[in-house]
Amino acid sequence: MSKPKPTSSQSASISSMLFRTQGIMRKHLWLWPLLTAGLLAFVGLWVRGRMEGAMKSQIAANLKTILAANSEALRAWTATMKSQAEIFAVDERVRQWVAELVKVPKAGGSVQVALLGAPQNAALRSLLRPATSARGFDGYLVFDTNFLVIASGREQLIGLQSPPGNVEPLRPCLAGHAVVTHPFPSVAMLPDADGHLRAGVPTMFAAAPIHGADGIIIGILGLRIVPEKDFTRILATARSGESGETYALDRKGLLLSGSRFDDQLKRLALIPDNEDSQSILTLELRDPLVDLSQGKASPKRRGELPLTRAASEAIAGRDGVDVGGYRDYRGIPVLGAWAWLPDFDLGLISEVDVSEAFGPLRIMRMGFLFIFALLTFGAAAIYILMRLANRLQDSARKAALKAKQLGQYALDDKIGAGAFGTVYRGHHALMRRPVAVKLLDPAKATDISIARFEREVQLTCQLTHPNTIALYDYGRTPDGMFYYAMEYLEGLNLDELVSKHGRLPEGRIIHILRQACASLAEAHARSLVHRDIKPHNIFLTRRGDVPDFVKVLDFGLVKARNTENQLDLTGANVSAGTPLYMSPEAVEHPDRVDSRSDLYSLGAVGYFLLTGETVFFGASIGEVLIQQVKATPEKPSARLGKPVSADLEELILGCLAKDPSARPANARKLEEALGRCAAAGQWDREEAEAWWRQFDATKLERTVVVPQASPVTTPA
Repeated sequence: MSKPKPTSSQSASISSMLFRTQGIMRKHLWLWPLLTAGLLAFVGLWVRGRMEGAMKSQIAANLKTILAANSEALRAWTATMKSQAEIFAVDERVRQWVAELVKVPKAGGSVQVALLGAPQNAALRSLLRPATSARGFDGYLVFDTNFLVIASGREQLIGLQSPPGNVEPLRPCLAGHAVVTHPFPSVAMLPDADGHLRAGVPTMFAAAPIHGADGIIIGILGLRIVPEKDFTRILATARSGESGETYALDRKGLLLSGSRFDDQLKRLALIPDNEDSQSILTLELRDPLVDLSQGKASPKRRGELPLTRAASEAIAGRDGVDVGGYRDYRGIPVLGAWAWLPDFDLGLISEVDVSEAFGPLRIMRMGFLFIFALLTFGAAAIYILMRLANRLQDSARKAALKAKQLGQYALDDKIGAGAFGTVYRGHHALMRRPVAVKLLDPAKATDISIARFEREVQLTCQLTHPNTIALYDYGRTPDGMFYYAMEYLEGLNLDELVSKHGRLPEGRIIHILRQACASLAEAHARSLVHRDIKPHNIFLTRRGDVPDFVKVLDFGLVKARNTENQLDLTGANVSAGTPLYMSPEAVEHPDRVDSRSDLYSLGAVGYFLLTGETVFFGASIGEVLIQQVKATPEKPSARLGKPVSADLEELILGCLAKDPSARPANARKLEEALGRCAAAGQWDREEAEAWWRQFDATKLERTVVVPQASPVTTPA
């Protein structure tokens, strides 16, 4: 069924409503800023919500990445520690001496005295003490299969029986497995971080089984690791910001690694306020239910408090992430990710304070509120500006039309833009001659950029060779905007030529390169170095009835040699050019380039035309630049897999010599050498005319000259 059309009365009603609405809006212009404020407030809230969601997703991803990085670092470190223990455990001398020591307790008498007096103990000490210390271990222990200490770097431990609680982590060694234990408090007197001997010092071991001559396990070698230095350091491989940390816990929620907030924990009375107090093996990861850093007291006794969200979830084996916020063991709101590692029988937690993680979001919220307040209170000002805008609208239109006229040149279309300027297609107001007009962007105009712009004109206008793009005029607009006009070309550059039509025949390559040499010869004779010769800057066009006419473009990077008082144009010498076509000296010493640098670049262009590929290529700019300095170019014939005229190949490779003195002496000599090549006469006017007729017939896209708006570099 067709949709019924509105009746004439309905159309009149709609028109009347629109007219009345338009009249109200015209009469009450102050409504516009209020509507704008409301719209922006809605957009602001929507954007804030999206950004908050995106930020939370990013924080979650970062926390997971940090947790994964620390987990992998822990795995790699553990594997290394096991490997170190195994290396010592399989040492033939260690095995022999331990095999003799395990017999001592069976011989009767005082076991401790006998073990201390055994020469094997002294031999082990002289071997293991320096070797293990050099690898970062703090001593060693050797147990027999009953966990009696039969050798140690500390004599007071020899002959002691390890308590049951300490031997369980080492028991897998009796089954032939190397292990790294959890940190645990020492029973024996060991030096703490300050060098004081005391019991209860955090310790852990990398341990491996020791086999006898018959392959049966006869003991265990344990290398002591200082948890505060090694284990805690490994878990700090990656962390977020000033408040981020990653720590380990056991199944009871006890902290197995050091906290980065030990000083704060002492002030909060979560660990004893003693000089040698540490959070490792001391702090239980309980939620105080309040933020202790704000001076609040926990409502319950420490033993009655639940574990933190991250700790309880990790112990339960539920890996996860929370970017909504929860309290950590200090009661401070944090965001976190956690995981339980079954192969280590411990959990890992990565956290960062909410205040730090959402700092940018709070700034954004304040910004939105500030903007909304400005919009609301600025309604009257906007109303006045709108009234003024109505009055100035006509004059603005006239100014816009006037901007299309620059001196004697009328602008038509914008055809390109660079770093400092915009290029328009235009024409001379009287002669109607088409031109390309380059206009310095007023938003980027500074004293230095204007000086560079003017210097580009002054240097380029010195060049009059037919194969160099011609500058007609330059000047300033009434409001001080700098511009210059140059010839307008139609055709295509060499990069487009190869991209669309493939590599060129040798005769045509020589024809093109000789014209480029002629342009450069004039510039070099005036002590000007182009510094950015590349396929994009060599343009192929018609010159009157002459086909295949070359124009060398973009002297914006030109460097004047033997000039003075130009240091005010830039603060320092800078590398200039295109990496794929830069000479080695332009890469290493950009302040020392001369005309032979242009010949290197022209040789690289010839290589590109001959093979359809650049001399070097790589995954990054740095890789290409390194090849420009060090790598030897592959012969074009080898690249193509077929013969190339020997004289042309030799000439191109000569231009690509790393040593500038090994290249042709100058552009004129290179042009003459190209003319002597066997293929020099193989591309004649008839072939060129035929190519351009086909080019015109296919109506391929024409490319106009868009000069690069690059800054001039500092002269040497």
